[in-house]
Amino acid sequence: MNWFEQYRLHYRETIRIGVPIVLGQLGVVIVGLADNIMVGQYATDHLAASSFVNSVFNIPIFFGLGFSYGLTPLVGQFFGRGDRFRVGGLLRNSLLANFGIGILLSLVMGIIYLNVDQMGQPEELLPLIRPYFLLQLVSLVFIMMFNSFKQFADGITDTVTSMWIMLSANVLNIIGNAILIYGLFGLPALGVTGAGISTLVSRIFMFLAFAYIFARRMPYRRYLVGYRRTPYNRKDLGVLNKMGWLIGTQMGLETALFSICGIMCGWLGTFELAANQIGASISTLGFTIYYGVGSAISIRVSNYYGQGKLTEVRRATMSGVHLMALISLTVATLFILTRNHIGFLYTSTPEVIALVSVYMIILVFYQFGDALQITYANSLRGVTDVTSMAVISFIGYFVMALPVSYICGFILEWGIVGIWIGFPIGLTLTGSMLCARYYYFLRKKEKAIRG
Repeated sequence: MNWFEQYRLHYRETIRIGVPIVLGQLGVVIVGLADNIMVGQYATDHLAASSFVNSVFNIPIFFGLGFSYGLTPLVGQFFGRGDRFRVGGLLRNSLLANFGIGILLSLVMGIIYLNVDQMGQPEELLPLIRPYFLLQLVSLVFIMMFNSFKQFADGITDTVTSMWIMLSANVLNIIGNAILIYGLFGLPALGVTGAGISTLVSRIFMFLAFAYIFARRMPYRRYLVGYRRTPYNRKDLGVLNKMGWLIGTQMGLETALFSICGIMCGWLGTFELAANQIGASISTLGFTIYYGVGSAISIRVSNYYGQGKLTEVRRATMSGVHLMALISLTVATLFILTRNHIGFLYTSTPEVIALVSVYMIILVFYQFGDALQITYANSLRGVTDVTSMAVISFIGYFVMALPVSYICGFILEWGIVGIWIGFPIGLTLTGSMLCARYYYFLRKKEKAIRG
């Protein structure tokens, strides 16, 4: 009972902060599932084209999310100290930094678009890939600008506003999908291109909605003063860029592993590419829940770290470990129970359904490594130890996981199952290294305080 009393407050607060993040992100996942189901039911080749483009764009999107994520622990620490003015100033400079990164990512993806025919994808998919690619490209800047507002709100523990905006955008996206993919109300059936148009509109809506709420909502007035009176300055931009690039690199490396493996699935054929898209969208279900709880861990750790309460930092992290273990076990059980049936939601193609059924077993083991690495990556972000996190991620994903995926998939000729085997191996090893680094960092900090 004494042990439980130590963690009860932390369980409650982590759940309070994390549930709105989870619900908002689950809304995004549900829209992604709806996109894939609708596109898959429209035509398998459209689903394959969607798989390739989403695999490629996951890298800049998650890098951009990671870059913007650098704002959260900074805001969390100043929020813990009660400095609202400073928080508002950080948001102002974050919007400028994120806009610049959005433009940079758009230019990079524009170069990739010009060379998309050199990436080894089936020739017949290129007419479907190109328009969908361009629509995703245009949306990058709007994603980055929305991320600034979201990470600011998360840092001050207001996770509900972002949730409602994201859920509203998701409803808009699903309605747009139904109309544009299948051509309702006399409009032409656009397939995957219609899904791209709907996604772009929903992302523009999210940014404009949060900008309006920030300017008008009374609880944000205390931060609006700091936002308006703080000039763009080199110090804030420097800190945001340092944190952002390192966190973005960490998240980008993880996403790059999945995206590169998605491209490798395209080398195997259209069926494998379509199956990979289904697997990626299914695995996102667990990731989204872990991400929401992990964000709550980061927020709470940063609040306590800003106040110098290292004992509470440890407890906030350990309570997150307990919650993550329970959640990952639940998700893994769900995947085991549905592995022979879930493919039918996406497609009626027997070859694709058979592939999904086999690699769902790999997704079960994947859950525990994913939960582990997300927990300790967010704890390290909360204490702003982001350099080591990026180095460890590179080792885990590219030195360990990617070679395993290539060797098993092509040299051993295990196909898509072999490619996916690299994921649980890389995630588990990365999580273990992040855990070791986190506790080393805290011991070193505690020793410095005592000495």
